[in-house]
Amino acid sequence: MSPRPPPDATDVLLAAVMALLAREAVSEERTRITRELHDVVAHSVSAMVMQAGAARLMLRPDQVTERESLNVVEETGREVVEELRRMLGLLRTGPECDGLTPQPGLARLDDLVDQMRAAGLDVRLNVEGEPVRLPAGLDLSAYRIVQEALANTLRHAGPTGVGVTIAYRPGVLSLEILDQGPRAGRTGHGGGAGHGLIGMRERVALFQGRLSTGPLPGGGYGVRVTLPLAARVRPGEVVT
Repeated sequence: MSPRPPPDATDVLLAAVMALLAREAVSEERTRITRELHDVVAHSVSAMVMQAGAARLMLRPDQVTERESLNVVEETGREVVEELRRMLGLLRTGPECDGLTPQPGLARLDDLVDQMRAAGLDVRLNVEGEPVRLPAGLDLSAYRIVQEALANTLRHAGPTGVGVTIAYRPGVLSLEILDQGPRAGRTGHGGGAGHGLIGMRERVALFQGRLSTGPLPGGGYGVRVTLPLAARVRPGEVVT
């Protein structure tokens, strides 16, 4: 049996370049996710500061100790928000505004569906189970996963039918995005190199969830995600 010929220098260089691009894509997605989550934390701390201020104004004149404690909460909260703003400034790489902007969640999924329908997708949205109040970071990530899956469908399949199912089950949030598009040309999905799929993987891993993607037996492409819910998230905490 003749020995295998040494790899061509061009092939070696191409493989090295592809590996570098893959690492850069992952790094870009992680930076984007980190930026968004910092935004979520900053908004949460800002809300905490405002609530502490409102509580302080409701105190009686003789509640000196309580007033001092709430003052500390307000001052510390403002310092944290300023530090987060500085960190966000370092993380921003595009022409984004300097101010903190609210991040979307599943409550705004109807708006996303309307946008995708206007772009040509026939989206059918189905919600199963009783919606619960989700942690802000998980809520944002779930929204982004659906957004990226729909964008990938539009990019690789063009106008087609898509079914989106959001299922609230005990201890688990399930997302399912199944399109009817042809398998041909689905390089962003099947190859695993598309930024949308990389972003989904990073977001799912962040919350120790599970991601399954691939062609469907009858044609089209499917994205299935399960995200474990924190113990403090209980059915009955309805999203408002």
